[in-house]
Amino acid sequence: MTYPKPSFNAAIPVIPVASPPAKPPLLPELGRHAKACVSVGAPPVLTLLVLLVAWQALVGDSYAGLPSPKQVWLESKDLILHPFYDNGGVDKGLFWHVFTSLKRVGIGFSISAVCGVLLGVFVGSNRWAHRGLDPIFQVLRTVPPLAWLPISLAAFHQANPSALFVIFITAIWPIIINTAVGVRNIPSDYVNVARVLRLSPVEYFFKILLPATTPYIFTGLRIGIGMSWLAIVASEMLLGGVGIGFFIWDQYNASRIADIIVALAWVGMTGFFLDRLVALIGHFVSRGNAVS
Repeated sequence: MTYPKPSFNAAIPVIPVASPPAKPPLLPELGRHAKACVSVGAPPVLTLLVLLVAWQALVGDSYAGLPSPKQVWLESKDLILHPFYDNGGVDKGLFWHVFTSLKRVGIGFSISAVCGVLLGVFVGSNRWAHRGLDPIFQVLRTVPPLAWLPISLAAFHQANPSALFVIFITAIWPIIINTAVGVRNIPSDYVNVARVLRLSPVEYFFKILLPATTPYIFTGLRIGIGMSWLAIVASEMLLGGVGIGFFIWDQYNASRIADIIVALAWVGMTGFFLDRLVALIGHFVSRGNAVS
């Protein structure tokens, strides 16, 4: 008796393998990025050009007061093109004046950020502290930065500590107030979860309070860093020494208005950079929930 031989010619099912998605072509992708950059950057650049043309047309080259953009370039060309020179003393490029002011702002603002967040948490979480301290904070925050300068000079007798105190006392109020608002607005569900889990005060601070109030904290920090930059420029005009505020006042005494205009451009760009930096840090810390 013979048995049929097994056939090995039967069709073997082929399992389709998913091919990796095709990468988009490089040139169209670069084109989209370039288009996005142009759509963001073109409007402010065009607006700036229109303002410069209008400024040049209104002022001209014969006006003895405010110089035209052409005169600013002719009179301050070296200052614009060489911001990094350092001949010692106060004879420095604008970069070094701004850098000195930034160091002062960094120290004073860091102290105000730490103290402001801690005080804001205390005021926001304690009803009696809020009732007693919040009205005082609301009054003190309206005091102009330069009004604190005589107090700081009387207390410290030196220019640099006085400038740091002015930065600290100017920046701390929005940080305290915004942090306190964030603490008071923590959802009740979060508080109930913390009670159910029996979190310790330290655990509650890091796991519930801090994540919930981070957007408010960074809103206060953004306001505070802007006020710090305003305060240091104003205080340096009176305190003297190296710094962008002193440079502006010194050029005014020398009747070099074109140099002042260039310095003001540096002040504005630096302030914008500080604001964007704090907003970027807040974006990453709060995972995109901070105000941008």
